[in-house]
Amino acid sequence: MTDTNRNGFIIPLTILIAFILTLLPMPTWAVWLRPAWILMILIYWTIAAPERVNIGVACVTGIFLDVLEGTLLGEHAFALIVVVYLVSKMYSRLRMFPMLQQGVTIFLLVLLYQFILFCIQGFLGALPDSWLYWSCSLTSMLLWPWVCSILRGWAYA
Repeated sequence: MTDTNRNGFIIPLTILIAFILTLLPMPTWAVWLRPAWILMILIYWTIAAPERVNIGVACVTGIFLDVLEGTLLGEHAFALIVVVYLVSKMYSRLRMFPMLQQGVTIFLLVLLYQFILFCIQGFLGALPDSWLYWSCSLTSMLLWPWVCSILRGWAYA
């Protein structure tokens, strides 16, 4: 199997796994700690295969996420598009960053994603009721090295 065929199969599979991880139930005390699985997967593939994962994939993925979570249609799609666009503009630099610097970048990108969702929810009058809403950025940053190494292993196995 060529590298092109393998990446063509592995990208949708990892996005599907990210959806499953996003939808898995968590205890009520830990629901705010859920990492942004879908966003992290899209960021990874935008860095690793920018010709395959772009704002079109982010838009479709975001629409699916909106439907699955029952949020305003286009809410997650818009936030994912903004972040993936930024990543696609600086993917060559992100590839060269050491893992610690990538983690900090992931923290900031997930924070931007959450801020966009926060603003949209604010316009709708449905703001989160806890400051723990922002903790997703921290857990995503802490899990980034593992996500990165697992996906790199799958992509080049």
